[in-house]
Parts: sequence; structure tokens; C-alpha cells
Amino acid sequence: MRVGVVVFPGSNCDRDALHAARLAGAEALSLWHETPDLRGADLVILPGGFAYGDYLRAGVLARFSPIMGAVRDHAARGGLVLGICNGFQVLAEAGLVPGALLRNASLRFEHRWVRLAVARHDTPFTRAVPAGMQLRMPVAHGEGCYYLPDKDLARLEAAGQVLFRYAGPEGNPNGSLHDIAGVMDAAGRVCGLMPHPERASEALLGSDDGLLLLRSLVESGADEATA
Repeated sequence: MRVGVVVFPGSNCDRDALHAARLAGAEALSLWHETPDLRGADLVILPGGFAYGDYLRAGVLARFSPIMGAVRDHAARGGLVLGICNGFQVLAEAGLVPGALLRNASLRFEHRWVRLAVARHDTPFTRAVPAGMQLRMPVAHGEGCYYLPDKDLARLEAAGQVLFRYAGPEGNPNGSLHDIAGVMDAAGRVCGLMPHPERASEALLGSDDGLLLLRSLVESGADEATA
């Protein structure tokens, strides 16, 4: 599997994502935002950082990058896309996942370890996570408060599109509605996640739980390619 990691001006977790994808068994390559070409990538990751300095609001400028047209086409064909932190914000601004990421309830940048409950294990992003396991990984964001109007939020919940929730004693770091930490699009092919699995991909980092998500993504892509 070839995993393409999009690099925007201001991305700062792209190398971490490349490394984690390789640990998960994939070939990984960088995709520059100005080039509307995925270079044969089977899977796409939008990494964390501060794309375009997060001017105006997080992710809003990156949605207009030339490569986002190729990302949209990839998703429309059923390709798998994972947006992490700033990548989640970009996906939300681009309309590729539902909802919006608002300023943290604390009005502070939150950088801490959290625990995640996995709402579903039957998805390409979670299949390798053992049932009942909570994942430990860090967050680092200023705009991570997940929001949808009440009626839309009820539909999201009913459709099973909530994939991760903040859990455990660490709790909700940003005030997200329903403790939501990650969601999918209606087709279950695009996922946005605020915590950083690539920063929890090796035990020496404090946790390797995040590698389970990267392995899920890579194994799902490989299985679909050989089906």
C-alpha cells in the first residue's frame, strides 16, 4: 500500500505520519499541496499542524489548495482518507466530513494525553483495535471543539458516524459535543480525528496505541486491493 501524506505550508506532523505509516507496513510518500496529483497513493493522510498558519480559522485556507481536488476525487471513488487534527479541520472545512471544529472551551491551546473510546470496530480505521480497548494518545490543538446543530448531531449519531469519543479520567479536553473526538463521512471512507495516532505509534513515545489505527487503515486498503 502507498500512503500519501499531504504537506501544506505549516504542516508539522507530516514526517511523524510518514514514519507511522511505514511502521504500519506501508510505503509512504509526501504530497506537496500545490501539485494536484496523489502520485499513485492508495491511501491519503492529511496531517496535523497549522496549514497556512491557521489564518482566518483552522483549515479554511487549506481547503482551496490544488491537491484538495485530487483528495476529493479520491474520496468520491471510495478511496480512504484520514485527517488528523489540522487534517480533520481541513476535511471539515472542505465538507468531506460533517461538523465544525470551534475554539476550545478553555480558550487555550490544549496539549495533553487523552483516552479514546472506539464506538465502532467494523470500519477501515478501527478494525485492528481490540474490542473494549481504550486508546491513549495526545491532543495538541486550539480549535478542537466538535460542533453540529442538534438535529444534525442526532442524525450523525443515528447513522453511526461517530467513531471516537473522549473517555477515561482525562475526559474531554476541548468541550466537544457528546465528547466526540472523531467522525466519518456517510460512506465510512473519510475519517477526521483530533488526537494524534502518529505521535503514539511507538512505546518509547509513551504509547503505541495509535499504530493500531494506522495498521487498520493499511490493512483495509490492502484487503480491498486484493478483493
